[in-house]
Amino acid sequence: MEPSENYTYFIIEDGYRSGRICYTEKDQYFKKKSDSSYILRVKALGHQETSVQFKEIKQLTKQEAEFLYALESDKERLAAFWEREGLDLAPTLRQSSQVAVKVNEEWCQGVVRYIGGITRTKYSDPITGTFFGIELQGNDKGKGLCDGKFGSERHFTCSKNCGIFAPFTIVRPRDPKPQESPKPLQDPAGTLVLGDRVTFFLNDDSSRNGMVLALEGNVVVISPDLNDKNDSADFVRIPLEAVIREELLSPGPSVKTQPDTTDPSAGMARDIERSSDVLGLNSVVEVDLSQGRTVYGTVRWIGKLPGQEGTILGLELEEPSGVTDGTFSGQRMFTCLPKRGLFMKRDSCRPDSRFHTPSHREGALSRSMSNKHMERNGVLDSTVSGSVAPLSSEQVLQVLVGRMRGIQGHCNSCYMDSALFSLFSCSSTLDSLLFMSTHQQDAAVQTTLLQQIVNPLRSKGFVPSENVMKLRRQLQDGGHSDHTFTTEEKDPEEFLTLVMQRILCLEPLLKLRSAGDKVQENYCYQIFLDQKHSLILPTVQQLLEHSLHWSGLTLAEIPSCLILQMPRFGKKFKLFDKIIPSLELDISDLLSESPRECVLCGQLAGLECTDCFTDPTFGRTGFKQFCRTCSAQVHSHPQRKLHRPSDLRLPEGYPPSGARQWGPPREKLQLFAVLCIETSHYVSFVRYGPRPGDWLFFDSMADRVGDQDGYNIPQVQLCPEVERYLQMSPAELATQVPREMEGVAKRLFCDAYMYLYQSPSMALYR
Repeated sequence: MEPSENYTYFIIEDGYRSGRICYTEKDQYFKKKSDSSYILRVKALGHQETSVQFKEIKQLTKQEAEFLYALESDKERLAAFWEREGLDLAPTLRQSSQVAVKVNEEWCQGVVRYIGGITRTKYSDPITGTFFGIELQGNDKGKGLCDGKFGSERHFTCSKNCGIFAPFTIVRPRDPKPQESPKPLQDPAGTLVLGDRVTFFLNDDSSRNGMVLALEGNVVVISPDLNDKNDSADFVRIPLEAVIREELLSPGPSVKTQPDTTDPSAGMARDIERSSDVLGLNSVVEVDLSQGRTVYGTVRWIGKLPGQEGTILGLELEEPSGVTDGTFSGQRMFTCLPKRGLFMKRDSCRPDSRFHTPSHREGALSRSMSNKHMERNGVLDSTVSGSVAPLSSEQVLQVLVGRMRGIQGHCNSCYMDSALFSLFSCSSTLDSLLFMSTHQQDAAVQTTLLQQIVNPLRSKGFVPSENVMKLRRQLQDGGHSDHTFTTEEKDPEEFLTLVMQRILCLEPLLKLRSAGDKVQENYCYQIFLDQKHSLILPTVQQLLEHSLHWSGLTLAEIPSCLILQMPRFGKKFKLFDKIIPSLELDISDLLSESPRECVLCGQLAGLECTDCFTDPTFGRTGFKQFCRTCSAQVHSHPQRKLHRPSDLRLPEGYPPSGARQWGPPREKLQLFAVLCIETSHYVSFVRYGPRPGDWLFFDSMADRVGDQDGYNIPQVQLCPEVERYLQMSPAELATQVPREMEGVAKRLFCDAYMYLYQSPSMALYR
């Protein structure tokens, strides 16, 4: 292992991995640091390798990483990192420092005797947690847990039960002077209040404007106005003496100008401002933190705060744009993820106009005002004409990842949301559906699919539920489906077959040849298995081979898109606890008229033996084909004398084996999406790039705001943890307990409903 000084350490701030301490080589970190969307391969302390974006992490010193790693959970580490006071104080403690340490919820007096690690490093990690070894003093002697020894190793010496090893969060310097309660922060005009507009001065004597987000001792946390497109800071910390209220420095109109009384919309604006009076718990709101920066959240707390005038709202934000986890001056008001909490004056908040439902008092004028704001946010005006290409790997990170991303679910639409997201977000394999000629009565369905679903998804990263409901109504009103299409849940294959076959009349994606040389056509393939199969933890490749072998079918041609339905007994009962995704599907031996190679010598095969399919001599499962020489040798064995090999058909004009210097070509399909179901709810996984960890997880109903009159929040998140399980051997994967699998990986391996594969070459001709 390289010296620990050769690494850069940091903490993950957002997502299911928040609080983990990670590290990577310094050269690798600083080489890519300028690109906030770059995905960095890192090693998490005590965990496997993973991938993170720079915007998800904050750099630590090696000493900070060691202090934080001594804490028991990721949640504690992140809370301590954001609290900062204890983390900044810990390096000031030395051996012989007089301290107070919490023992069984009681603060005891003690002296620091040791500072360092007490456990060995794990998984070849370069560091371990730093603890304080403390000898208890005075009346607190005997309240400890050891005599300076941890495990079999002694770190200091003291009397029995007078020692304790503690992380920095429960150790503090002993201060004989009683602490005075903090005085309210003062600016030249009095107390600063959360939400105040201020001007602040920088080291180069330049000044900026912004809004007060938090007060930390003699430091003011400010959200600066976006003065130019290169300014992307969410907030800055400025000394109190360098901050002054905006109106004191420049009297006159601030960001919130008074409405023009000659403007007919002035009354509407006043109605919207007055709507802050009716905000209550769980109301959805928006706040203008500064010019050009609006954030959205939900009210989780309402009340008075020390040193603050008026009523304050505690907000849980949709994105990590806040400054707290629901605590104010060390006191918890509500609970949320770090950087998702924000305290604001009530009159600085207004109802979330993206989904604003006007009251009877506001009437049509307020509805118009709400629509205008929705248009500015690109929600209401979500029709995008023309042709928009699928999202590239870089565009996915910029456009598609986050909350309120993807396709918004509504009223049992998850089957349709997941299917559309899987097919069109990052793949063009079925784009022919969007542009092919169709019947006049069905042109509206195609237009809605293209301009109000696919194009907005690819260009804006968001499709509102109204657009999907419009498509559902068109399918229902056009007589293509029953009257429940807008209200009840359907199967993804039912929806896809309806659109592809009955409406847009797309040529069937799949053509199968039976033993009688009859060709069957379909859009999806349901995998069926013989009840005597021996599969326990199968791959998709094995499932397809077994199903075709048992059914006596082969592929009549290479499909441009292959949609496979996994074997299940209805939606609730799975045939297998886990299925291993095959990232590539080799269909070379599944084609009815395709050259194949002998499984023994690699030459052109002329015979196939279905009786050898399960013969373990040549592989546990799979189709077995031989050249005539190898077939004669294989079937001379007494156990195979009753086998009946059959001739393989080769394409007309294909050269014989002796005329070639290379083996037959291999035809492979690439996995691009997986639909999963659990308790009647569909979600999807999409591969957005070529690397094994380039996976997205999409849920159209990941969260909800409000009850009956509320709305669903769709979410798209990166899930690089999938790579770890894909790289496991079948034996190791079989031992994984589903509920303990990292992140959302369990959904992919345990809940797969439909696999989507594409042929990059054949898709060009469809």
